[in-house]
Amino acid sequence: MRYYRTTGLVLTQMQELVLRVSKALDKPWSRSVGRPKSLRLYGAVEAVCIYLRQNATQEFIGDMREVSQPTVSRYAANLIPVVKAVLEEFVPSAQDAIEMVSGRVCLVDGTIMPCWSYQGHDELWSRKKGTTGFSAQLVSLLDGRPVYVSEPLAGSVHDAAAYEKTAVKKIVGASGGGIADRGYQGSGMITPRKKPKGGKLGEKDKESNTEISALRAPVEMAISHFKSWRILHTDYRRPYSTYRDAYDAVRALFFFSLTWGFE
Repeated sequence: MRYYRTTGLVLTQMQELVLRVSKALDKPWSRSVGRPKSLRLYGAVEAVCIYLRQNATQEFIGDMREVSQPTVSRYAANLIPVVKAVLEEFVPSAQDAIEMVSGRVCLVDGTIMPCWSYQGHDELWSRKKGTTGFSAQLVSLLDGRPVYVSEPLAGSVHDAAAYEKTAVKKIVGASGGGIADRGYQGSGMITPRKKPKGGKLGEKDKESNTEISALRAPVEMAISHFKSWRILHTDYRRPYSTYRDAYDAVRALFFFSLTWGFE
């Protein structure tokens, strides 16, 4: 459990990831000549996974591994794109998701992933959440099994607009029907009813909304699981240009952790 809590992966998954990273590197991590690296490859990959899972400061991770903050920063910059690449096959494509939801009811929800207020990127401001960040759409089955996580969008993009911009609309269209929250009203999916202006909801509408909320609970749990990689849950602090690689690496780790070794 120690590995699961710190990195999000069980020991065998961690070993598999390190093996994949080792094979993908242009040059061997440990060489017989020159200055040796501060951490062996296993420790370096583990430190990067801890960073993505916990969003701890690099100084803290450096203290844990008895290396400097610049070393942790350098390993993150070098290895996060590699983790993304070697686990990309585990991320379901839109077509994969369409096949998984065919004839089945699916659940849809969006989430905001906070980040620093980068200068020149006002589009990241989410008025609804009152913070800057990126947004994503997640599709799951009724049992909460995630089948698709979208590309990141600007935090200012409303869920209904994100539904149209991403592949989620196409996925839901191929399913047996979709259920979502009020933010998706008008999309054709089943959503709770809003209270009319100056009026009240009837008892039947309230009961219906309660039932819809209960059905939607699994997708909210799936999002919580996705954001247990806390770099998506608390402020992203690295440069704006690095966000996409970090997001893609976490999305790949998320699906890898759910599937590899459990086939």
